[in-house]
Amino acid sequence: MTDAPAVLLTGASRGIGAAAAIEFARRGYDLAIVATDAEALRKVAQQIEQLGRSAIVLPGDLADLNYVATLVPKTIERFGRIDVLVNNAAWRETVTMRKISLESWERTLRICLTTPALLARDAAVHMEPRGRGVIINVSSIMSQHATGTAPAYVAAKGGMDALSYELAALYGASGVRVLAFNPGAIDTEMSANYSAGDDDVNARLRQCTEDMIPLRRWGTSEEIARTLAWLASDDATYITGTTIVADGGWSHQLHPYSLKARMHPGQFR
Repeated sequence: MTDAPAVLLTGASRGIGAAAAIEFARRGYDLAIVATDAEALRKVAQQIEQLGRSAIVLPGDLADLNYVATLVPKTIERFGRIDVLVNNAAWRETVTMRKISLESWERTLRICLTTPALLARDAAVHMEPRGRGVIINVSSIMSQHATGTAPAYVAAKGGMDALSYELAALYGASGVRVLAFNPGAIDTEMSANYSAGDDDVNARLRQCTEDMIPLRRWGTSEEIARTLAWLASDDATYITGTTIVADGGWSHQLHPYSLKARMHPGQFR
């Protein structure tokens, strides 16, 4: 047990979660890290410890609510506190509403919405008496921009945004901040498998999305990690009950750049 602030971070074995774990450690946080892949978590924990911080590895399935109920108590047992909860883990199947199974629907909502809600409730029990704490729900711009190919995921992310507003209204008077964080196209393993085994489709999808993003590229996990850490910091103490978007400008872009370049030669590239 130390005097350092502590973070409980889900989906920490790779991508945004792993990068966020390292960024929080760089900023002096101890971490409880969660994912299904125990070996990958141990590798992240080693990097945290190399930065001089402590880590506890808590592998398991976030669809198992009995397991979920152990996460905050184990964080408190190890660190004596929980200052930040980052609900980053996600699961989805790329399938339309015509084809989705009940099992897939329920697993997606369990991992992407129910578990974050329960973890927020459990964390707030320890944050409220201290008069401070931050809960960040990592959502997606897909909460507002549908594709027709991920109904349960889109529904869960829309629910996560709304949940964040509700929890901010509940816990704000106790000094606990709650917000939703909506990344756009980020270069992660999950973002590269929209069509399993079809690299051509995945490459074309990336090309199409980059054609819509004003910054003309996907974001990196490290960029998102820095933003998450900033939102949890004392530099963002008046931000709560809202959605923060990090999408390179995609959400407010109407026409693809390839088309605009033809419409207005020399003005766009």
